[in-house]
Amino acid sequence: MTQDIHDLVIAGSGVAGLSAAVYAARADLDPLVLEGDEPGGQLTLRPDVENYLGFPEDVGGMELIQRGKEQAEQFGAEFQHGSIEDADLDGQPLELSLSTGDPIYTRSLIVATGASARWVGAENEDELMGAGLSTCATCDGAFHRGDDVLVVGGGDSAMEEALFLAKFADSVTVVHRREELRASEIMADRARDHEDVQFRWNTELEAIHGSQEEGVTGATLVSHPDGYPREKAESGIDVERETVDVGGVFYAVGHTPNTQFLDGTGVERDEDGYIFTQTDDAGRPTAQTAGVFAAGDVADPRYRQAITSAGTGSMAVLDAEEFLETLQDTGESTVTATA
Repeated sequence: MTQDIHDLVIAGSGVAGLSAAVYAARADLDPLVLEGDEPGGQLTLRPDVENYLGFPEDVGGMELIQRGKEQAEQFGAEFQHGSIEDADLDGQPLELSLSTGDPIYTRSLIVATGASARWVGAENEDELMGAGLSTCATCDGAFHRGDDVLVVGGGDSAMEEALFLAKFADSVTVVHRREELRASEIMADRARDHEDVQFRWNTELEAIHGSQEEGVTGATLVSHPDGYPREKAESGIDVERETVDVGGVFYAVGHTPNTQFLDGTGVERDEDGYIFTQTDDAGRPTAQTAGVFAAGDVADPRYRQAITSAGTGSMAVLDAEEFLETLQDTGESTVTATA
């Protein structure tokens, strides 16, 4: 049978995807937005967003996402539950296989599926994420003025988080499971030299204490002189445990971009899975694979801010619109799909 071909499919319904949906719908591209398994993405875990332009009284992450969806729907964007499990991006139209079992055909695709922060598996982290437990110091550091906080990690991101938090917190303790950092020497030295940043070596976070109402009130740390104490505890080896009073915990153990469905396609990614973006001679982003564009955290291992994601969402639509115009000029937009 003949299958409808969309002009544009947007994979992801976080800030990048919703920004793209608004721009695309206003451009009469009739975008289809695939909401994914976790509609709204990581921002929905944030109870308060203070640094998004236009909300001087702050706004809840869930409310911000819902407003964005309503705005996109107002202009005609269509939303569908489901995520992409496989993709054939060779030629026209592009073919997407969804988790629902349905195929979708489209002339262009914006990948805005985000990046998931890695968690450490500490007790109570599910309950306290967004209530004193965070994966973004830039987003939530200002809520911890005067607190003692923990940063879990040992790479450059952990050092950056610790140094940023030191602007607000009374003390910052970096918890690392080894006695050597993975961070670059310059970042490690900056953190070590800061008077408000301490280190707990050969130590891991075992549990976080508190509640949604009170927030984080403390944490249980485990340590062993040879490092990797949780692994040793699970093997029956004696470890030391200590409960500390803290007002916040920040995970800085990396992110995993949600780009697994691009395996086997021509879309190039770095060793961590982030999509490489290319630029033309004028410095504008261009598609690596014809008709495929990236927006938000899938192509941004550095900034990971709602405001930057929104910007790249609009940019991706402008590029996709230009690409679709070239298809019309060559007559390729008349291709039909059968299923």
